[in-house]
Amino acid sequence: MRFFLRTKKFRICLSVIAVVLALSLAVRIIGGVLSPGSGLIGTIVAPFQSLATSISRAIDNFEKKYSDSNELLLENQKLKEENDALRKQSADLDETLRQNEFYKDYLEIKDNNPDFTFCDAKLISVDKDDIYFSFVINKGSAHDISQYDPVIIGNSLVGYVSKVGLTTCKVTTLLSPEIVAGATDSRTGDAGVISGTADFAAKGKIKLYNLSRDCQVAVGDTVVTSGEGLFPQGLLIGTVETIKSDTYTSSLYSSVTPFVDFSDINKVMVITKFEGQGALGSELGE
Repeated sequence: MRFFLRTKKFRICLSVIAVVLALSLAVRIIGGVLSPGSGLIGTIVAPFQSLATSISRAIDNFEKKYSDSNELLLENQKLKEENDALRKQSADLDETLRQNEFYKDYLEIKDNNPDFTFCDAKLISVDKDDIYFSFVINKGSAHDISQYDPVIIGNSLVGYVSKVGLTTCKVTTLLSPEIVAGATDSRTGDAGVISGTADFAAKGKIKLYNLSRDCQVAVGDTVVTSGEGLFPQGLLIGTVETIKSDTYTSSLYSSVTPFVDFSDINKVMVITKFEGQGALGSELGE
């Protein structure tokens, strides 16, 4: 609308209206001087009066439409602001629900493991060249996080903290051969060792090896941490997928599908303290 008011067409229309109004006024004055009832004057004045009336009505209609348009714009702006506010409230509510669901899992773990101390963190970057899906989180030593602290999602093990900065740290996942830890079959209690290899990681699997020949491990069993130093006992690792004989030893090994999807991690929890954590040094030969 503002652009139309500045155009040449609008100025021409405005000039025409001014001329017509001037003529209408002149005719009214002349008509009043000569004779209001004169037929000649009436004949001359009538068309101008009609035109003036039409123009006046058009101007009134224009002003009304312009006013209505402004009111509509203001109303639309108000509705947009209200919609934006509702969207923000909805987004905040969704985030609150996600946070509640996120922390609910850890409250249950805390109830079962009162010795655990947690620090929540968010993933801020991923090493795209790392086939083992290592990543960086937004917490570090300033938040009481130390090297080798376990990292979990829910009750499932992700890996451990491998490098620590003041406000960030690197997490190495179970897919990596850097992690070597004790594990057991939750159904049978058979013990083994979990670790990653390049071949297994390429398939998104973890290797559970050093299983005795007479073990009762079966496909579909759940593998958990044994609590022997690196990680606290009972953290979920994954599900047994295959069982095979080791070519070089008399033991068996299995392929384990982890419970965590390492390609889809957003938030994690770091266990900064747990009972038995001091045994880590002896396991690593420190």
